[in-house]
Amino acid sequence: MATDRSGRYLRLLLALVCWTCAHCTKTDRTIDPTKSRVWGPGVEIPDRATLPARYFFIEPRDAESKKINESQKYDVHIIGQSRFGSCRYRLSQIDRHDGSSIIRYKLAESCSDVSIHVRHNSIHLNGSPFVIHGTLYSEQCYCPQGSVDEWLETVRCPLGDPQIDMDLIPFRAINFSSLRTRMIQQYDKPGSISHCNYVILRNQVHRRCYGQHTGFSKFMDTILLSLARKFTLPDMELFVNLGDWPLVKKGGQSRTTGPFPIFSWCGSDDTFDIVMPTYDITESTLENMGRVMLDMLSIQRRGIPWAEKHPKAFWRGRDARRERLELVALARRHPDLLNASLTNFFFFRDEESEFGPRVAHISMHDFFDYRYQVNVDGTVAAYRLPYLLAGSSVVMKQDSFYYEHFYRKLVPMRHYIPFEADLSNLVQQIEWARDNDEQAREIRDNANAFINANLLPLDIYCYHALLFKEYAKYIVSPIQVQPGMEKIEQPDEAYHCPCERTTLPRDEL
Repeated sequence: MATDRSGRYLRLLLALVCWTCAHCTKTDRTIDPTKSRVWGPGVEIPDRATLPARYFFIEPRDAESKKINESQKYDVHIIGQSRFGSCRYRLSQIDRHDGSSIIRYKLAESCSDVSIHVRHNSIHLNGSPFVIHGTLYSEQCYCPQGSVDEWLETVRCPLGDPQIDMDLIPFRAINFSSLRTRMIQQYDKPGSISHCNYVILRNQVHRRCYGQHTGFSKFMDTILLSLARKFTLPDMELFVNLGDWPLVKKGGQSRTTGPFPIFSWCGSDDTFDIVMPTYDITESTLENMGRVMLDMLSIQRRGIPWAEKHPKAFWRGRDARRERLELVALARRHPDLLNASLTNFFFFRDEESEFGPRVAHISMHDFFDYRYQVNVDGTVAAYRLPYLLAGSSVVMKQDSFYYEHFYRKLVPMRHYIPFEADLSNLVQQIEWARDNDEQAREIRDNANAFINANLLPLDIYCYHALLFKEYAKYIVSPIQVQPGMEKIEQPDEAYHCPCERTTLPRDEL
């Protein structure tokens, strides 16, 4: 008994020494303000990148320019003038799991003579204060800054995208004078298909929708109006599919008369649909620091450390596909490797007794209490994938012929761990991740870097702008507002702004 007690005391003493050394190491590595990095559109080009919530990044570094991985608190203040006096804004700091932080701020109204002060322990970090010479407009302001080409250049968008290039190959001469009636007739299936015909003319948005369920037109309306407030959209006509499933099947009519140019939120290997960012990630961009609870910035919030995460895979969702039921069955056979349950039954209600009971929804932030995140298709591609890739866990993605606009740039075993469509090797892949912890964490870090380079709010705006710019080049028919179309108005507050750069006279607005 005495030996056991002595052993416990020794282990406690060793643990205390280790904790003390680790604590000393952390406190000794103090931030060097001159070596720390502050960057991003919210401090570099906030007068040109007019976003619903502007954002930038802080990476703490020590005197040797080595990154500090512990969370820090910063004092960030925005000083400027608005028509109401001092510039009013909301601000939040998001601590990421690697020690860096995201700073978001949302303006209540347009501000001028702005300077952004970023301090740590009352000392300015490198580059601070950031003095902005142009006006910072509220995102609701109708203040377009030139053409789409000018805007793409001034906010430093990519020059091209492989998915856009691939999608537009079949559409080199789009003549809606001959296509329009045939497209409307082809998809005149009100009970199963809903779509909208849009015309953008002189930076105004007009549309007419077809089908019983056209509520999702609000997502397309909102992004088009938001883009029009930033630059002058090219005159163009387009058809937008409001459902999840892509419409333009390869073969059949597409083989004899050519495919119809239809925009969708999801693509597949057997269709020609032109793919846009999903309505989900687009709404999270437009409502950043607004009414959405989950977006591509907030999902990066620091969770529990890797060592404290459950060393197993995790999944929650509804019964949108047979493989999801099979995933639940797999979890029951391998509870030490996989935690998977259904939150709702709709498609397979008659099988709830076998694959239930249903469990309560949980916040996606809590998903990352587990080291591995399973991504399985729903009715189409699972729109949660961007959020999973942005989190602090490793993503395991099912092979699929459905895709979103960014999939073409993802690389298996670099950004995610793949598994077969029938789940046949999922257990093997989980075991591989557990046996190769360092490589798994590297895949997680690569996925995080991919998100920050491709799927943040400004990236979503860039993709839409580049897509519409390239698409409009191939329309050969005259752009005219069609009978029965309604004009989609800008919000009332859009015209109550001190614009210095509006490119259209007011009588054309």
